[in-house]
Amino acid sequence: MTLAASSSLYGAVQRRRNRGLLGLYIVVTAFLILYAVLFPGILSVGGFSKFTQNWFPLALVAMAQALLMLNGGITLAIGPMVSLGAVIAATTMGGPLGTFGGFLAVAAAGLCIGAATGAIVALLRLPAIIVTLAGSFIISGVALILLPRPGGFVPEWLSTLLAGHTPVAFLLLVLILGLWKLFLATPLGLGIYAAGDNPVGAYRSGVPIDRVKIVSFALSGLLAALAGLFVAAQTGSGDPIIGTPFTLNSIAAAVLGGVGFLGGKGTMRGAVCGSLLLSVMINVMFFLGFSPVAQYVAQGLIIVGAVAVPELLGRWRTNR
Repeated sequence: MTLAASSSLYGAVQRRRNRGLLGLYIVVTAFLILYAVLFPGILSVGGFSKFTQNWFPLALVAMAQALLMLNGGITLAIGPMVSLGAVIAATTMGGPLGTFGGFLAVAAAGLCIGAATGAIVALLRLPAIIVTLAGSFIISGVALILLPRPGGFVPEWLSTLLAGHTPVAFLLLVLILGLWKLFLATPLGLGIYAAGDNPVGAYRSGVPIDRVKIVSFALSGLLAALAGLFVAAQTGSGDPIIGTPFTLNSIAAAVLGGVGFLGGKGTMRGAVCGSLLLSVMINVMFFLGFSPVAQYVAQGLIIVGAVAVPELLGRWRTNR
């Protein structure tokens, strides 16, 4: 497929992808202001750094989930992949591989497992939700085999660098979003949106649908594994079940960011904003004294509203 053809397909869904982002930005800004009022310490360098460190893993898994949702898929293996990334980091960085070797091992595991999952989905034409559900059990089992209980080793300097008093996490997030922007300028990157919006039309236009799906899964696995590495740096060790909450939270963040389940709708910056909204929302409810049970109920209602309101408004515009 030529770059011109990719750009044409990309432009056809541009308006649909960006729908609702202004409203999302307003809501996120309102929550950030409320959070700053409740916790003025966030305005300091240390407070901002700590907040972004807690937000960063959620932003990565939201991007990982959004990659597949934009392509018309979904993954239930995000949480186990985060756990496996943390376990691999904690079990390799203290050995002969060293810190850099451990980082490469985490990245390779994420890419290879993601690519293998994508190949099964694309080439065997199996539902992504079923393949990733089965994969989540396998990945969880491997993580428990490698590290049956929390432990391992993460270099202190790495923990200080990533989870210290400087906003390194925020800078890394900006870097990753910049790399995503560059990837979107390639035919393969543009093909993710085209394949998700109209697979048949994209195929007829020369988009390599199977290759796009495999690459999407590979990058999704990479982001989830790197989130695990960051979590390991935060805690100073690995935990084979630490990623469990990230599966549903990644879906919630992507949905809050306006990413559609049927593909082709939404943006990566929307998914990141959705993760920011979810993170701030949890912190605000904590400072307001919500009990954990009430927090879950509130999150559920807000997510349902985030999905239902745009859908109802769209139907109302159509029936006018």
